This record gives sequence, C-alpha cells and structure tokens, in this order.
Amino acid sequence: MLTIIGIISILIIIALALLLLTKMEKIKQLQSGVDNLKKSLDEMDEQAKLIVRTDMELNKTQEELDKKITSLYSLQRLSRAISTTLEEKQIFNMIDPSYLEDLGFEKACGFLWGAQEQGFQLYINIGYTKDESEEIKSTVNSNKSMYLDLIKNQKTISSSSASLELKNKINHLFKINSFVLSPLLPKEGNKGFLLVGTEKVDTLITEGDEELITILSNQLSQALDNARLFENTWQAHQELENRVEQRTHELTLALDEVKKISKRKTDFVSSVSHELRTPLTSIKGYASILLTEKLGALPAEVKLRLERINRHSNELAQLVNDLLDISRIQSGRVIMKQEPRNLRKIVEEAAELLSVQLKERQVELSINMPEEISVFVDPSQIKRVFINLIGNAIKFTPAKGKITISVYKVDKDVEVDISDTGCGIPEEAKELIFEEFYRVDNAINQEVKGTGLGLALVKNIVEAHKGKIWVTSKIGKGSTFSFILPREN
Repeated sequence: MLTIIGIISILIIIALALLLLTKMEKIKQLQSGVDNLKKSLDEMDEQAKLIVRTDMELNKTQEELDKKITSLYSLQRLSRAISTTLEEKQIFNMIDPSYLEDLGFEKACGFLWGAQEQGFQLYINIGYTKDESEEIKSTVNSNKSMYLDLIKNQKTISSSSASLELKNKINHLFKINSFVLSPLLPKEGNKGFLLVGTEKVDTLITEGDEELITILSNQLSQALDNARLFENTWQAHQELENRVEQRTHELTLALDEVKKISKRKTDFVSSVSHELRTPLTSIKGYASILLTEKLGALPAEVKLRLERINRHSNELAQLVNDLLDISRIQSGRVIMKQEPRNLRKIVEEAAELLSVQLKERQVELSINMPEEISVFVDPSQIKRVFINLIGNAIKFTPAKGKITISVYKVDKDVEVDISDTGCGIPEEAKELIFEEFYRVDNAINQEVKGTGLGLALVKNIVEAHKGKIWVTSKIGKGSTFSFILPREN
C-alpha cells in the first residue's frame, strides 16, 4: 500500500517536475520575447527621438529659410528704392523701418565721415530719439579712431564675431543686444559705416545676417557713387553751360564790334571811292581832250605820257568801281534783279568779250553745257562773275593751255565749274583768295597786274544769289573754281 502510494507520489512529483520544466521553458521563451519587445521599444523610442529632433531641426531650418527669403525680398525692395534717387541725403531716407524689421532689426544708424568737419555725420537714425541720436553721434566722434579703423579694415563685423570689449562698447552705446556693423566704401568721396541692431535677447546673429547687411552696405556705397558722379556731372554741365553762355556773350560782343568795324570800313571805302571818282573823271576827261589835239599838236613824248595817264586812270576807275560794287553788295544797297535766263547765252557773251585775250594768250576755251539751261539770276552781275573768273584763268594759264567751263544740274540748283591748266593755288591760300586785296605770292602775280578785288567781288555776287563758291587746286596742275546758282525763284 505504502509502496503504491510512494510510487504514485514519485510519479506525481515527476509529473510536476516535468510541468515545472515546461512552464519554466515557456517563461524563458516569454522572457526572451519580452526582452526583444523591450529592445524594439527602445529602438522605436530612439527613432521617435530622432524623428522629433529631425522635425525640430527641419522646423528651425524652415524658419531660417523663411526668414532669409523674407530678408532677401525686403533687401530687393530696398535696393530698388535706393536706386530710384541720385540725391545723397535722399538715399538714406529710403531705408524705411519696415524694411529693417523684415531683416530682423529694429534699430539702425548710418554715419559718413565729414572731411571738412573732421568728424562723423549721422545720416540714418532709426529707433532712436533725437537726444539719443545726438548722444550716439557725440560718443562716436569721441572714439572716431576706433570707427575709422573699422572702416579701414573693410570687413563686416557682428556681435557674434567681434571681440568682447568691442561688443560691449557697441551694445552699451547703441542700447542693443545684437548687431551687425558694415563699412560704407564708395569709390569717391567720404566713407562711413552702417550699424543695425536689435534689443531682443534671444536673437542670434548668423553669417547670413552679416551677408545681407554687407550686401545692403555695398548697394548704399554704389548708390553714393552714382549720386556723387551725377552731382559732379551736373556741376560740370552747369559750369560748361555757364562758360558757353559767357563765351557766346563775348563772341556776340566781338561779332557786333566786327560788324561795326566792317560797316565803318564799308562806309569809308564807299565814301573814299565816291570822292575819288570826281577827280578821276576830271583827270581822264582832260587827258582825253589833250589826246584829241584839239588844243594843239602834242610832242610824241607828251602824247605817250598822256596815254599812260589815260590808261592808268581807267585802271584806277575800275578799282574804284569794284570797291563801290563790293561795298554796295555787302551793305545790301544793290538788289539783284533776278529773272529766268539762259545760262549758255550769258557764258557765250562773256567768252566773246574775252576772245581777244584768249587769242593773244593762245589759250583754248571749251564750253561743256546744254544749249538750253535756265537759271534765276541777275544776268549783268553773273556775266561779271564769268568775266572775272575766265579773265583770271587766262592770266594764270600758259600758252597752249586750256580753260573748260562745265555745268551740271544739282537738285534745284546749277553747279558751274571753271577749270584751267595753270600754275595752281597753294593750299594755305584757297580761303584767302576770296578776301579783298589778297593776292597769292608767286612769280606770275609779280608780273601780272591786279588789285585783288576780282574774286572778292565774284564771291559777293554769288552769295547775293544765295549761292556759294569754292576752289580746288593742285600746284602745277591747274585750278577749278566752282559755284552754285539757283534754277528757280
């Protein structure tokens, strides 16, 4: 009985032991699962923490990015505003407090060095009262060497990069906790600096803030350069205008004086010419009477001298007449009686009058022009033009030489060219030959008699017809006198 009970007890104990082992195995498996779960939970916790940290960093980055975008947009608007003016003082007035707030600051001061005053002048004052700004200006000028050194270094500094001593001085003076100070460095004129700051304790100045304020100070410097360049240009323009006005006034006075002198000269020549005409007429008249020998026969020598008197009287009378004609044309007392005329006929009449001289000098005259070409001129005066120009060409063209008259239609005018194969005219004399009494200094002129009035008379007649005259020439190759005549009224 006892043995059976013992066996049963042993079996029960074995069963319980097996059950306990099974339970312990399950507990072990469950503990392993719990450990794995705990590990997974720990990993999830770390991932969650990482996600939270990443999210916070992303939010912070997004905030900084939004701030930078806002700042850049504000800086762009501020740059546009600054570029709209060319007045130095107005440039600083463009920095509105609203722009400054978008950049993350509420206070600003801008100074430029005054060379004459030997001190800093305040141009920007945002966030300070009048008394505060006066105190700041006074203190800055008391420590001007420090600020001049900051400008000389040409570097932007901030409360994050400045030395502790400098940071404390600036924070105390400008009543701020964070700042950015950037030099203003225009190429021309006085330099200075721009300081922006904030009283916010939690504001951290970044490299991005320094870059933005550096860009702003560079734009201010460029705007100052533009304003000063404009001011210098405007002043130079005003000075030039004043000089031009003064010079114009002087030239006007000089021109008026020249006109007065010219009028006196013309009046004098006219008066003297009139006075000369009377005795000349008497001399010529008496010489002509004596030459007729109505008052008695004349010895040969006396008759020769009377002929010379008569000839020279004619030359002098021609000189007087030319002077009178030039004087009358210049003073407007001679009115050109212009009417439609055939230019070919006028040229042929002038050539006929000079035919004897052409034959004596053995010079050929060629006329290249249409049979019918109408001009609106005073025929008698234009005939004098051709006589003088052809006569001059005959004088200076050697034997077997040639003179050519060519006529061309040019718009509503006619151009006449009178060319010769003579000695030519020096370059420096081309403008002078149309002046009264001027004669080219050459061997031919020393032999050929003349008064130097023929071309002056020609020029006055042509210009009285609203035309112009000029000459082209080469030494030893000949000359071409050209002038313009109107075809219509």
